[in-house]
Parts: sequence; C-alpha cells; structure tokens
Amino acid sequence: MNKALTDGVVFMPPAFEDGLTVWSSEDGTPGSLTYAGAGNAALVPADQDFDGCLELLKTDSTQKLRYMGQTPYEQGCYLRVSAKVKAISGPLPSVRVAAWPAQSGGAHAGGNLETGPVTALTAYGEVVEVSAIIGSGSRNGVNIIWGADVAYAHVGLDLIGSSGGVVRIDDLVVEDVTGAYLRDMMDWVDVRDFGAAGDGVTDDKPAFEAADAAANGRTLLVPEGSYLIGSNLTLHADIRFEGTMTMADNVYLSLTRSFDLPTYADAFGDEQLGFRKAFQALLHYADHEILDMCGRRVDVTAPIDMQAAYSAGDTFLIRRVIKNGQFYVIGGSAWDSETTNSTAKYNPANPYKLTNVTNVAAVQAGSVVTGAGVGREVYVKEVNISASEVELSQPLWGAAANQSYTFTRHKYVLDFGGFAQVNRMNLTEVEFQCNGHASAVLLPRDGENFVFQDCFFIKPKNRGISSVGRGCQDLHLDRCQFVSNEQSQPATTRQSVAFNVNANDAKIRDNRFQRMGTSMVLHGSGHIIQGNHLFQGDEVTDGPRVAGMVFTYENNKTVLNGNYVDNCFIEWNNEHDAVPDHGSEYSFGGMTITGNIFTANDVASWFKWILIKPFGNGHYVSGLHVTNNTFRTLAGWIDRVEGVSTTHAGLDYWSMKDVTFENNAFTGVTQATVSPVTLEFNQNTSAATWTLDGSAYFPFGGNARTVSSVTIEGDLRDGSNAQVWDNPHVLVNRGATYKQVQLKWSRAVRGTAHVTMRVDRPV
Repeated sequence: MNKALTDGVVFMPPAFEDGLTVWSSEDGTPGSLTYAGAGNAALVPADQDFDGCLELLKTDSTQKLRYMGQTPYEQGCYLRVSAKVKAISGPLPSVRVAAWPAQSGGAHAGGNLETGPVTALTAYGEVVEVSAIIGSGSRNGVNIIWGADVAYAHVGLDLIGSSGGVVRIDDLVVEDVTGAYLRDMMDWVDVRDFGAAGDGVTDDKPAFEAADAAANGRTLLVPEGSYLIGSNLTLHADIRFEGTMTMADNVYLSLTRSFDLPTYADAFGDEQLGFRKAFQALLHYADHEILDMCGRRVDVTAPIDMQAAYSAGDTFLIRRVIKNGQFYVIGGSAWDSETTNSTAKYNPANPYKLTNVTNVAAVQAGSVVTGAGVGREVYVKEVNISASEVELSQPLWGAAANQSYTFTRHKYVLDFGGFAQVNRMNLTEVEFQCNGHASAVLLPRDGENFVFQDCFFIKPKNRGISSVGRGCQDLHLDRCQFVSNEQSQPATTRQSVAFNVNANDAKIRDNRFQRMGTSMVLHGSGHIIQGNHLFQGDEVTDGPRVAGMVFTYENNKTVLNGNYVDNCFIEWNNEHDAVPDHGSEYSFGGMTITGNIFTANDVASWFKWILIKPFGNGHYVSGLHVTNNTFRTLAGWIDRVEGVSTTHAGLDYWSMKDVTFENNAFTGVTQATVSPVTLEFNQNTSAATWTLDGSAYFPFGGNARTVSSVTIEGDLRDGSNAQVWDNPHVLVNRGATYKQVQLKWSRAVRGTAHVTMRVDRPV
C-alpha cells in the first residue's frame, strides 16, 4: 500500500530552494514564525554533499524546523521522515525527527508522541541521516505511534543540545513506507497496523474497529498477544485469531462474518469461554440466529449459566438455534449436587407455595423437592427470601400442614434456570456427554416451543432435561437418544429421569430411551407421544419393572401412537393434585393408546403395561381407547396387561364411561383385556335366568355395566324341547361384585347366546 501511488496523496514537502516562507521555527501551525528573512538561516545553493540545502545557526536550546504544510496521516499508514545533516562549525548538536500532530479541525492532537530517536553529530563535515517512522501500530522500526485522532501533521526536525553550532540540512523527505508493513497483495489486515497494542492493558477496541472499517473484504488478522476490549464490539470482516481477546463478562463480541464456535474458541483461547461468549452474541445481536458449533467438542468443567450471558434481562422470545457440536463433561466437585433440608408449611388452598420455610436462603431455585406427600419431579421454581417462601412447579398431593422437605439442586451442563422466560430455543444435533458427572439441560422457568432435535444425552448423572416451571410448554423432542449411566443396575434402583413436563402440548417423537430410571414424567395435556422406543429392563430373573411413562394429570388429552414400550409400563396417576380426591374436575380420561408394541421378558407374572394409580378417592375412567396394540412377553407369562394400583385408592367402577380395549394382539398374556367383549354362553339346562360372567375381560376390574347386544345361535328350547321364540330382559351389575350379567326369560329355556358386554356406559 502506498497512498502516493494509489491515491495520489502528496507527502513530500517542497525543497528549501523554493523558499523558506513555508518553513517555521515554531510548531509549523498557521501564523507561526518562519525562517524567511531570519538571521540564523540561509539557503546554500551548492554544497559538495548536497545540491542545495538549508544552513542553520542553532540559537535556541531546541531549534525547531517545521514544514507549515499539512502532511496527511491516517490509520494503517506508515510514513518515514528523514533528512541528511552535517555539522559545519561550533558546538556539535544532536538531531531528531519531530512533528506537531493535529486533529481534523486543526486542534493539537495532544497525548501523542511528537519526537523520534536522537542522533548525535560527532564530526564536522560528516553526512548523517536522521529518520523516524510514524505509524499507527507498534511494529518493528516504528518510532512514533499515533492514534486515530491524528488527521495531519507539521513534520520537521529538532536540533537539541548546545547552541552556537552551524549545521547544513538537505531537503526533508517524507515517504509512504506502509508497503513494508501492510501490502495490498495480502488478503488480511493486521489490527496492529491500526493501533492495537495486544498488551492486555490497552483498550484495543478502537483499533479493531478501524481495522474492520479498512478491511474492505479482506480478513482481519489478530496476531499473538492479549487484546483487551473495553466495551461491546461488532466486527463485520472475516477474522483470524493467533492472539486472544479479553473482555468483561458483560461485554459482547459479535463476529458477523465468522459467527461459529471455532472462531470464538480461538478468540478467547478456551472452548467453554468461547461458547459462552458466542451464546452471548447470539442473544444480543440480530445479525445471526444460529450458533454453529461446527462439530466442535467443548470440554465443560462446570455448569454453564446461560442467563448470565444475557445482561439485557431474563426474558428472550426470539428464535435462536445451537447446533452441531458436543459438550464433554470433565468430572469435578463443580458437578456435586447440593442438598438443603428445611421445614415449611403447606396449604392445599395455595397449592404452588411453601411458606415459613426455614433457612430459605439456602434453598436454590431449580432444586428437586422430596418429602412425605410430594410427587415425582416437583421442583423449586423460585425462592422469595424476604417472604420465606418457595414457589413450586407442581402441587403436593399429601403433604402435612408443617413438615420437613429436602431440596436437591442437581448441576446441568446448560442451565437456563436463570431465565424467567425463553421462547423458541432450538438445540439441533447437539451431544451431551455427561459421563455420569452431570445432568444435561435445565429449562427456563417459563416459555414455549423449546426444541431438541437429533440430540444425544449420554450418561446423565441425574436428569436429562428438567423443567422447573412451564418452560416446557409445547416442548419438542424429535429423534433424540437418552442413554443411562445406570444400565448395569436393577431397574428398581435407578434414579435418573430422561425428562419431565409440567405444561401442555409436548411433542415427543421418534426418540430412544435406554435403561433410564424413568423415561418421562408428564403433567399437563395435549401431548403427542409417537414412535419412541423405551426399554428399561435389567438382568434380574422374574424382576419387577418400573414405569417408563408417568402421566400425572387425570384427563390429559394425550395420544400414544407407534411406540415400542419395552420392559417398562405406563403409569397414570394424579400425584400432582393438591386435593387428590375427585371433585368437580374431570377424572382419568382423554387418552388414546393405539398401534404400539408392548414387550417384556423375564418379568414377574403380576407385571402390567398399563397401570392407573389414583392418589385419592372417587376417580373413574372416562374416555380411554386402547386399540390395535401388540402385547407380548418372552421367557414367561403375565396375568394381564392392565391394572389399578390401590396403594392410595381404587376406582369408582359405577362411573366408567367410553372405555374401549379393541383389536389388540396378546402373546404370553394369560387373560386378554377386551371391552366391549362379545362372548359365547352355552346354557345346557333349562333356566329362566342365565347368569353370565365376562369379568375376566373387563379393563381394570370394572363392572358389567352395559350389554349392547344379545344374539341367539341356533334353537332356543324349553324343558319340553319345544322351540321358543322369545327375547330376554337384560340385567347388568349382577352378583356380589357387580361383574355379572343376567338374561331373564319368560320361561326356563336352554341354548347358546352371543352377548356383547361393556365395562362402561358409552356416554
């Protein structure tokens, strides 16, 4: 680069022989004294060493010589100022290049270096070249470094030392030597050429901005060094880091053309810090919506507080994506769960609050709550220290008015818990290698449409994905895999949970859950559970199995379709109900289970795939359809596929409505479950009342509530063997347990009937 060649910029002052009216004995500013007519200056037209020169008698302690014209200067430009000097007589002075820098308006650009290195004259008649290089970067050979405030200068020389000597000075030469430092043929711009110090102390932001503005399609080069950035910085050029940047946690770096994790890792010399700063930029700037990790592995030594990166607030509602990378957890004490025990009061009328919490300051938001009467996956959503209150993610089904609770705060690789609300955050093709040291992701307290797509959760210590509030509204899990760290343990001792949901409308599709403690715990309604493979078996002979899917909302309006449920079961309860006895709310219903594969091997005979567990009295089933499923056991038989856990309460069989078990296939199951069920009854002796028992087929041990059809096969005959043309009266809910049906005839008859019975009333 040479501005004289490329832009026609004139740097050279005129020769002395053109007159001394433009040569000042002061700073060179307009109105300053000149050497024209001065008694201590004369033009020498011919000299044996110089064609023409200026002869000066040194009369001041610092004898100044300044060109009064404006020598232009700009960032990234390097100027060499030189002159040949020789002593003629008198005391021998020293000589240095000097200049008076000015701002664009003409004011003095104070604070900049104004003199170059000193050269002493040691002999008369000896020609000595005095020079200095002026530039914006601390480069080899640069003597005078100026900042961006300098627009031009009055350049010249200083004679210092003893007065009385006479010297002759050849014409002043100003050359653009930028090409020695920064050549146009290179495809990069070095930030040092624009004043970057790289010393970790100087604020290099202005230099980076100047270099970015001058890049014009070229790449910014950040050479070795530590570059302090004092305030938010946005760079629009491609950038390459050999050195590193340092900045405060609340200072953002936006690399609009190089926005990816490898570049940020290079920028900060650390992958974990690089990810945090890249995520910070992802939220603070609208230039990019996707943070591409480019397949990079990030070694994580402590939880990453995602909200700490966003100083603008605790709410973010715009779509953002993190994709294509791996978080690899390095073990250490930073991942240890923290546990606090406190007593608190609970009132079902205020179901989401614990009050009068002792030692409330020690309770951490995001903690799992355990204690008597507390359901699964109840979390601390927020802590109000001043009020001694804790807000819960779910109500408690059976807590005492005043009792002790345990609050356990697990540690997560990506912790969004500091956010009050996040909408439309997407993680795509991200792998969490938790290595048994950490949990993976803690969701924000509220929000919607958090998406995990093609992600892997490998060996989480406690949890895969945790929701502490309603940040799971419309949660999407698509084609993800959860691999347990507890695979060698019996199913009953595993404690890990793949994910939980507190809100509505989750879409859980085509995922794989490998031997987790529990694959999913879902509250709310409107869920679609489709195409997933859950297997939670173990090596225990005839061993008990645990729930894979736990639904904690009674009328959950949910579809289970095309899943592979392997060595685990569906549990349906109301453990997140502050008043678990049935009242004015809907009871268990709104669920469709269709087209699934249920399998189990080497399990106890009492194992069930579908289990309803009421936590209070008065509940029933209204709106359950189990159709077109395959149930199969290996290495042993089970009694039946469905049942009721009566640990806390049973079902009200008199209120069952719209319950169907149809078109299912049973292998290795002693008793099929069917409703409506059509059975053939043979009455071999004449009787006026036929008592029919189809209860073995009825779901959940229900009553014989409805007969929808009776068809007589063949002849109906009386005791005299006379053919009888008669229709029976039908009585339901017969017998001591109300599970039998009776056909009442006008006389004693015998024959064969096909009777269709239901455990419910259709409406």
